[in-house]
Amino acid sequence: MKRFASPVFFILMIVGLVGILQYENSGQDLKTEMYEVRATVISVNNESLVEMGTARIGGQHVTAILQQGEAKGQTVIGVNQLTGQPEMDELFHPGDTILMAVRMADGRAVEARAVNQYRQGWELGLFGLFIIILLIYAHSIGLKALFSFITSFYIIWKFFIPGLLEGGNPILLTVVTLTLLTVVIITCVAGFSRVTVVATLGTLSGLLLALGLTLFFGEKLKLAGMTAPFVTLLIFSGHYTLDLLDIFYASVILGASGAAMDIAMDVSASMNEVLDKKPDITRNELIKSGFNVGRMVTGTMTTTLLLAYSGGYLTMLMVFVTKGTSFTRMLNFKLVAAEIFRTLVGSVGLVMVAPITAVLAGFILCGVNASRHSTDSSPGDSDVL
Repeated sequence: MKRFASPVFFILMIVGLVGILQYENSGQDLKTEMYEVRATVISVNNESLVEMGTARIGGQHVTAILQQGEAKGQTVIGVNQLTGQPEMDELFHPGDTILMAVRMADGRAVEARAVNQYRQGWELGLFGLFIIILLIYAHSIGLKALFSFITSFYIIWKFFIPGLLEGGNPILLTVVTLTLLTVVIITCVAGFSRVTVVATLGTLSGLLLALGLTLFFGEKLKLAGMTAPFVTLLIFSGHYTLDLLDIFYASVILGASGAAMDIAMDVSASMNEVLDKKPDITRNELIKSGFNVGRMVTGTMTTTLLLAYSGGYLTMLMVFVTKGTSFTRMLNFKLVAAEIFRTLVGSVGLVMVAPITAVLAGFILCGVNASRHSTDSSPGDSDVL
């Protein structure tokens, strides 16, 4: 498999994408005309807070020193408004590093509002650890994987989500986005090769099947698309005309796409490796090997989906156990039904990706193998387009 770009190319592209994201999402918020900067809390006033069990309502007055921007070093007093929602509210203490939204006038901060704890530094540290481990283990492949990771985020953030907010067809946007992501990610990792063709076709075939199941069973379950986090807040933000059901369907397919891509690449790369080690293998034997690999991978991947979705709703399951909710009632609860639907549709798509990819690889790779023997080419070039 030949490289289609040098590591320098990927480094430059990664730096460029990160720079664009940083530039476009920093500085002034045009909607509120306020800048978001890091600040250190020096004192707080909690006299206006009212405690209601574990929740607090009211305003906390936060005095902090700005650590960034034009007003760096200035002391401001900002209000931290608590609404009684523990999952959203934050209570600040002296010494905390927080994010402050400030309005500037003549080089001074004339208005401030406490927003969140400043977590960006530790998030970047964790991301840096991920990059280091990835590059140490995977070398140039790790660099390509990092590029595909950042590119995928950029496509979702700058194309997919704005398209949904502008009222685009969620199903069509999902198909276009996943096709683009699949091609970019697999090509980055495998290069321009027949393994890439096989893995891409296998992934897209499985996802189209999952899409069909989503549309059919989603209508039968009558979920209405109101089960996703922040959906109510999204509606009251002015987006009353969004097709929330189709957006929910889009989230189901998007959530299963990564695992489907993983299985397709596992099967196609394994079959290509078998072919390289045993050039005289028959097509049926190669497909059988692909089926065996696929069975092993799907055996754990479907459980991975279950654990991932269950982990996201662990506290909800704990409430059911605490209340002694019957299993029948739990299965018919809308939120649970949505997650069961998400898990099973994703699992069916994953199971179908493996055999589809194995059959495609058998015909595409073995066809190449036959022509290779006729031209006495090198075994290592069998997968290069």
